[in-house]
Amino acid sequence: MRDVICPLCQQRRGRRACPALKQQICAVCCGTKRLVEIRCPPDCPYLVTAREHPPAAVVRQQRHDLGFLAEFMRDLNARQSQLFFLIATLIAHYKSPDLESIVDDDVAQAAGTLAATFETAARGVIYEHRTASIPAGRLVTALKAALGEAAGSAGSPFERDAAVILRRIEQAARRMNEAGAANSRAFIGLLDRVVQKPDEAPQESKDEPRLIVP
Repeated sequence: MRDVICPLCQQRRGRRACPALKQQICAVCCGTKRLVEIRCPPDCPYLVTAREHPPAAVVRQQRHDLGFLAEFMRDLNARQSQLFFLIATLIAHYKSPDLESIVDDDVAQAAGTLAATFETAARGVIYEHRTASIPAGRLVTALKAALGEAAGSAGSPFERDAAVILRRIEQAARRMNEAGAANSRAFIGLLDRVVQKPDEAPQESKDEPRLIVP
């Protein structure tokens, strides 16, 4: 039988049946691109095993991820910290209406643009700032709608907090970009690893918000 080459790296032999890609991929790509570039289903046997017995490299990655985010969550109060993870969850779970994947630069643009809109609104000026890219603009629309529901009647205090958090997320996404990460979705992948997945969350009542905040 002819060896199957991994379609992701085009170098190593594909020896693992990936249920997400419906193809044979190599163990290295399975381990490094899992939940970052590959949308693994919760019942993937390799994912289940990795969660039950995380290798030392995964533990180090988790510590690095949390340490990186902690820098941008410094001096936030409890309400702002919860809002930080709410927005992080929205970004990690975001699905573009045209199925086009967003990249870290889109996140930075969207966060900065929406922050500017909230900052002007908090000063009593209604002005919709615009992004340079279409994918970032679509992300702004999705974030604004979700945050509008979360805000309720909170008004300016919520807008001020949201602006602070969005600026922090903008800075974090740009920092990772400036670090020269080869993966254009490195920050999005970090958020995806840190926030709680819906299939991992405890059962909630129908009256509770469906957004998952770790």
